[in-house]
Amino acid sequence: MRILFITSNRLGDAVLSTGLLDHLIRTYPQSRITIVCGPVAEGLFTRMPNRARTIILQKQSFGRHWLPLWVSTVTTAWSLVVDIRASAMAYLVPTRRRAVFRRAEGPKIAQLAAMLRLSPPPLPVAWFNDADTARATALLPPGRPVIALAPTANWPPKVWPADRFAELFRDLTAGILPGAVPVVLGGDGPTEVAMAAPLLAALPHAVDLTGRLTLPEVSAVLARATLFVGNDSGLMHMAAATGAPTVGLFGPTDAATYGPAGPWATAVVAADGSMAGISVTQVANAARTLLSRPARPSLVRA
Repeated sequence: MRILFITSNRLGDAVLSTGLLDHLIRTYPQSRITIVCGPVAEGLFTRMPNRARTIILQKQSFGRHWLPLWVSTVTTAWSLVVDIRASAMAYLVPTRRRAVFRRAEGPKIAQLAAMLRLSPPPLPVAWFNDADTARATALLPPGRPVIALAPTANWPPKVWPADRFAELFRDLTAGILPGAVPVVLGGDGPTEVAMAAPLLAALPHAVDLTGRLTLPEVSAVLARATLFVGNDSGLMHMAAATGAPTVGLFGPTDAATYGPAGPWATAVVAADGSMAGISVTQVANAARTLLSRPARPSLVRA
């Protein structure tokens, strides 16, 4: 069975689509799946079972990126085409069945699940292997709780102030997570490094992993985290997908649609729609409540 799966260029949306992929892999264990995604999301699928290949969609003006994709896929007789981008591709290649995204109300994972008529919606998953776990183990102090902090985002109004991340860490280590080590995560590139710099300056003993890991290695680190706290971002969705206790911070973005989807995840939403409207006390209380819940099975797929 050949499946063409067209997912998002954006990291967060691509993570949310992994629940559908996990469902397809489990339902059709002999399938061979071709992934189409943007370059930022490519690493999410490196360790995915049943992956035949990944086609990187390099965006071009006037939609010119679709033509090379069509050329590379039109000669295959597909069993199923899944298109979460709602493009014309699903209708332009030969396939026995197609599932095309249609925007609706409610959580994004429920909107995605509706494409395959799944209820309840499958939760996102994370794929990494033993080598990624070994890399994470080598980077993290043994025997200590890990508080993963993600102070970056793709839009400045989505960023919680660095001094509040630092104050939160001190609050948690003085209370429910004594002896915890802070691990700062972010993407590569100068913008992400600059966003992470104030928090690293405030927590000079932090483990700085900003831009230093592949996405499977990031997943392995997040799976080891005792707690993750971060802005609405792809890293937040990755944390929730690993099953790590995840607190996502939401100001101007829609938590009802894009809140972290995982077995051990929650969102803190600013009443005034700004990240400055989220207090350290709110986040600390959310973390305490989350960590008091019984642990649920991990969604890691190694």
